[in-house]
Amino acid sequence: MNNKISFIHSTNLAQVDYAYASRVPSGMELLFLAGACPLNRDGEVLNLSDYKLQAKLCVENLKEALKECGASLNDVVYTRVLVASQNQSDLVTAWETIRNEFGDHDVPSTLSGVTVLGYANQLVEIEAVAALEKR
Repeated sequence: MNNKISFIHSTNLAQVDYAYASRVPSGMELLFLAGACPLNRDGEVLNLSDYKLQAKLCVENLKEALKECGASLNDVVYTRVLVASQNQSDLVTAWETIRNEFGDHDVPSTLSGVTVLGYANQLVEIEAVAALEKR
């Protein structure tokens, strides 16, 4: 994790596998990333019915967008994970896949089930905010 960013874990709330909040000191540059989608370079949605594989591809695309900004997953201070499903098990599959990709970086996150996402056959999308030291 970026040394200047801190995550807040509550002792008064349920113990969960993510921080409840993140603190970004003043003077840092914030990056607001568009939703990372399970698209290949040709703009096609891959793994049409596989929540796990779509979630992994979303993370790979998020990593690439972060890299182009000079950042990495360790600079992410918030995510929102959107999963097109009414089944909680599908949300859990996507969530566990994404959390595994983040490793020990237990960024505060929101997980939501939605009815539909922007691309045909898209099941997962990850929005993110990252913070970098100003250059």
